[in-house]
Amino acid sequence: MQATDTHGAIDAVWRIESPRLIAGLMRIVRDLGVAEDLAQDALVAALEQWPQSGIPDNPGAWLMATAKHRAIDRFRRSTRLERKLDEVGRELAFKEMAVPDLVSALDDQVGDDLLRLVFVSCHPVLSKEAQVALTLRLLGGLTTGEIARGFLVPERTIAQRIVRAKRTLSEAHIPFEVPRGAELSGRLTSVLEVIYLIFNEGYSATSGDDWLRPALCEDALRLGRILAECAPREPEVHGLVALMEIQASRSRARVGPTGEPILLLEQNRGQWDQLLIHRGLTALERAEKLGAAFGPYVLQAAIAACHARALTAEDTEWTRIVALYDALAQITPSPIVELNRAVALAMAFGPQAGLEVVDSLTSEPSLKAYHLLPSVRGELLSRLGRFDEARVEFENAAALTGNGRERTMLLERARVCTNPPSA
Repeated sequence: MQATDTHGAIDAVWRIESPRLIAGLMRIVRDLGVAEDLAQDALVAALEQWPQSGIPDNPGAWLMATAKHRAIDRFRRSTRLERKLDEVGRELAFKEMAVPDLVSALDDQVGDDLLRLVFVSCHPVLSKEAQVALTLRLLGGLTTGEIARGFLVPERTIAQRIVRAKRTLSEAHIPFEVPRGAELSGRLTSVLEVIYLIFNEGYSATSGDDWLRPALCEDALRLGRILAECAPREPEVHGLVALMEIQASRSRARVGPTGEPILLLEQNRGQWDQLLIHRGLTALERAEKLGAAFGPYVLQAAIAACHARALTAEDTEWTRIVALYDALAQITPSPIVELNRAVALAMAFGPQAGLEVVDSLTSEPSLKAYHLLPSVRGELLSRLGRFDEARVEFENAAALTGNGRERTMLLERARVCTNPPSA
């Protein structure tokens, strides 16, 4: 394998393994900056050795073993320094730490380190923006550029948020643990939001040439399932799991033979994963049986369930979906919810009904750079036979999206509007 190929493979391995690597190290060193330094040391070692030795059969285990050795060396140096200072009556923070205990702890896989890292990253000492940026960086494996594009802010802003967040966590000495009781409930909202954002980045990538990033979906699903076991009486946790399971069930049908996106109504439902649908419907049932008022994730899961239960697109209960979006708009009003409600209205009552809602959103500042607004408007205009207007909207949407596959799809829809089927 050529060096350039090896470096590309190392980059791919790093994006997959770095969250687990940092989380495992964080459990021991209790300092996010140190954990990242150790992980980076392992990456440097891989870049130096793998081009000559080849990529190991288990690259994640290799990186972890290398990082462990770096951690042991670091603590040995700290221990030697402590002994010297202790001779003159001074005391260091690691006075009770001994290398054999460190080695044992590094191999002690108690609990789920990734989940602990989520709760640390979503600690209330950080702002919501910082929580999301840090967790996506650490657990989603996203670059600062990818996060910036997802939130439509400059890359420098995201980089600063991440640096400040790590500094704040270090200075506050946040414990590396999953909270319990009332504290768990209080921090669930941020954690659920971040997990779903990670899932969404995998489900509909905001940038790059791939429409899907399955590893991110899998990590988000895994975290959601673990969280559901930690908080079995929290309906919103089960609602989020249900939503992700059902959406993930469509993954095979969402991509064509050459990687092109296939939208929901055009998908071959025979390719939907029935096991994931069953898991999702079961999680939704668990949420509903808890008896609490439906929250946003339970409502969104109920919407996804309407699609999952329909054998064909024509069988979809669009009037029920409209009612569910109405309920969602009541508890979490937002332009995005309104845009999705407009699509449901168009399917239930015709494109003009949906277009009226979409037109009311065109002056919304938060949607100015949101590519799905012109995309939806283009689709509705096309269904109304207003092809020239639809073409302009699809072209605008193509210019706004950061995903190459989606851009190609939107430009193709614009091209079809130039020579519509009825022409």
